[in-house]
Amino acid sequence: MRAVLSRVKSASVTVDGQVIGKIGQGFLILLGITHEDTELQAAKLADKLTGLRIFEDEDGKMNRGLETVNGEILVVSQFTLYGNCRKGRRPDFLAAARPEVAIPLYEKFVQLIRDKGIHVETGEFGAEMMVESINDGPLTLIVDTNDLNI
Repeated sequence: MRAVLSRVKSASVTVDGQVIGKIGQGFLILLGITHEDTELQAAKLADKLTGLRIFEDEDGKMNRGLETVNGEILVVSQFTLYGNCRKGRRPDFLAAARPEVAIPLYEKFVQLIRDKGIHVETGEFGAEMMVESINDGPLTLIVDTNDLNI
């Protein structure tokens, strides 16, 4: 699994002109899933991301976590995170998991975060989505389960 996490002041996702997910301060997480991903990886990634202390304290240091600032999370599926641009001019997405694999893992990831008591909004898997965010910092991190020693 691969996540691109942005610390945001607010974020929303729109499908067919309707806002289907909207948060205030927190994280916008773009989530990509590949063929080999498992529920264990979803759990490790959920723990890692929700445990990050990337909000500033009164001294301006990144010491506060999501719970401390009553933050929310917007999770948007994004198979293009597994795009391969090595050859030619058009990326291939062969490393991205097919929906029958990706959807259950995406839903598991979201549920694992909700189980921690964090408010989570989502996009719509497979839909054409418009994502808006007001980045805070900006602070953006890329976290890949291949780097988490799972």
